[in-house]
Amino acid sequence: MSTMNISLPNSLKCFVDEQVVQRGYGTSSEYVRELIRKDADRLQLRGLLLEGAASPAAAPNDTQYFSSLRERVHGCTKSPERG
Repeated sequence: MSTMNISLPNSLKCFVDEQVVQRGYGTSSEYVRELIRKDADRLQLRGLLLEGAASPAAAPNDTQYFSSLRERVHGCTKSPERG
């Protein structure tokens, strides 16, 4: 694992220390790693949403589309009958 040193003003250092205690992290490094992971996930999701928004619609989302979707979902969630 690589090491990275960062400098924080006292107010941010106190905030990080409080979050470590309140949220049950072992160290400030664990807290910062979690923040970075969440930010990376957020950026990935944003990219996927933008990609989806830019893509052409596959089919109209009308009443028939949603009825078909409901039927597919209900068909997948039915429990098998026991014999």
